[in-house]
Amino acid sequence: MVSRRNALTIGGGLLVAGCDRIAATRTAQHGFKGAEDLTYRVSRLLTARDALAPQFTGADVSPIFRSNGTAMPRSPEYARLAAANFAGWRLHVGGLVSRPLAISLESLKALPQRTQITRHDCVEGWSAIGQWTGPVLGPILQFAGLSSTARYIVFHCYDDFGGTQYYESVDLVDAFHPQTILAWALNGRPLPVPNGAPVRLRIERQLGYKHAKYLRAVEAVASLDQVGGGKGGYWEDVADYAWFAGI
Repeated sequence: MVSRRNALTIGGGLLVAGCDRIAATRTAQHGFKGAEDLTYRVSRLLTARDALAPQFTGADVSPIFRSNGTAMPRSPEYARLAAANFAGWRLHVGGLVSRPLAISLESLKALPQRTQITRHDCVEGWSAIGQWTGPVLGPILQFAGLSSTARYIVFHCYDDFGGTQYYESVDLVDAFHPQTILAWALNGRPLPVPNGAPVRLRIERQLGYKHAKYLRAVEAVASLDQVGGGKGGYWEDVADYAWFAGI
């Protein structure tokens, strides 16, 4: 039996393999965007906002949780922070909020914490199960005084791709989901640098590229038009990845 995720992966592979020339046309691009929008709307219609991604037990944890993408940001600022064990790191929460925040790592750890064991599904085709610990994002946004005009939450990162720092975004449904956390620990230990230290996003109902690593800022916005190239994320802009990567 082919699962929904496998069917999408297989279908996507066939499209990439056989339809490169077609995909380059404006008509096809509009068609793919329309299909993505439809998938997003149907998912929001059929899936409860607080429906949880599958959770596992300690016996299921992968012996190695591999890293992908950047293993060490090239930013001089990040290098200085890492050398000081991230004592000077601050997570800036701003944009459409009434009380901008600058949260230290120790303050983040002092907040109420959630620990969850979940599966990370990478768009490259591999999966791993890990235990993550960190505060839930929603209450932090509420404390910052999220504006009623905010529609999306953008995550800005330290890792650099060809001169552009990584960025991603989600809507408020996923931002306030109970499993969306700012993880500082993996498998009971401080997050290793290759896995996104000091803090990364865990958004368990979406594919791995949405789980932004090396967080430096969280920004509330009304529109994604001015975020990068306007599609809401780095890979969405440079490689036409789907903005909604729900699984």
